[in-house]
Amino acid sequence: MPSIIETKDLTKVFGGKVRAVDGVSFEVEKGEVFGLLGPNGAGKSTLIRMLCTLTRPTSGTATVAGFDVVQEANEVRKHIGLVAEKMILYNHLTAFENLMLFGKLHDIPKEILGKRIDELLELVQMTKWRNSRVGNFSSGMKQRVNVVRGLLHMPEVLFLDEPTLGLDPQSSLEIRQLTKRLNEEQGITVILTTHYMEEADALSDKIALIDHGKIAALDTPAELKRRVSGSDTVVLELKVPNLTPELISGIRSLACVNEVLTEDTTELRIYAKGKEAIDDVIDEVRSRKGEIAYIKNIEPTLDDAYLQITGRRAEMNVVREGASARPRFRHGGF
Repeated sequence: MPSIIETKDLTKVFGGKVRAVDGVSFEVEKGEVFGLLGPNGAGKSTLIRMLCTLTRPTSGTATVAGFDVVQEANEVRKHIGLVAEKMILYNHLTAFENLMLFGKLHDIPKEILGKRIDELLELVQMTKWRNSRVGNFSSGMKQRVNVVRGLLHMPEVLFLDEPTLGLDPQSSLEIRQLTKRLNEEQGITVILTTHYMEEADALSDKIALIDHGKIAALDTPAELKRRVSGSDTVVLELKVPNLTPELISGIRSLACVNEVLTEDTTELRIYAKGKEAIDDVIDEVRSRKGEIAYIKNIEPTLDDAYLQITGRRAEMNVVREGASARPRFRHGGF
C-alpha cells in the first residue's frame, strides 16, 4: 500500500529549548488507522498540529497526501479533516445550520452541501436531531456532529485528536464504532491520538508509542503487547485485604519483581520475571502474615507495553465522564 503520510526527522521546539516533538520519522499507509499513544505532554497534539499545517515544524519534513505541509499547506488542507480535542460548534445554531456554515467555509456548492450534510448525519445516526440546537445535545451527540464537520469536504485523511476525551462510556463506544465504519466503509485514513489503552487497541492497525516527543516504539498492537509477554515477564494481579506499605516494600524487593503498582488499598499489579514469580510473591505475602484474596496471571495491555518500553505509564490520571470512581493503578504506596 502507498504511504499517504510521511515524516522525516520532524521536530518542533518551543522557546528555543522545549522539544515538544523530537526527530520523529514514520509512514502511514493509505486506508490505515494509525494510533499515536502517550500521556498528556508526550507531543501527540503538537505532532498533529504540524501535520494539519496549524504550526510550522522547526526542522524536518512531512508530506500528507503527497503534499509538503510547509510548502504546499493549502493543498494539504484540501485533503484532510481535523476533529480536535476542543469541539468547534456553535451552541445557538442547529446541527444543520452549524454544518452549513462550515461547509460554506470549504466553498462547497450549496446544492451539493445540503445533500452531503443529510447523508453524513444519517451515517452518524443524527438525522432526527438535524434541526435541533446543538446547545441541547449531550457531549456524545455534539462529538458526532463535530466528526461530520471534519468530513464535509470528503477528506482522504481524518485526524482525530483525543476524540473521546471527557465522554461517558456509551458515547465513547459510539465514537469508536463510527471511527471504524468511516475507515472500513468509506476508506478514510485515520490518525488517532489518545491515551486510552482500549481505544488504541480496538481501533489501530499500527501504533506509535510517543514519549517525550520521540517515537519509543512503532508496531501493531499485538506485537507491542507481545514484547511484554515475550520477554519472560509476567503480569500479576494480587488482592490482599490487609495490604500494608511494609508488605508492598517486601514484594518490591523480590529479585524477580521489576515493578509494583497499587490500586486503592487492597490490589497490586506486579511485573515480574520467571516461572517462579507467582510462588515467590505468595511466599513473601505469607511470610509477612498477609492473607491473599486472589492472585492471577493476566494478559499484558498496551499500557504494560508502554511502561516496559518507556518506564512510565501512558494512561495516567484519566477519568471518563460518568465512569467508575475506582482509581487506576499507580506508582508507590497508599
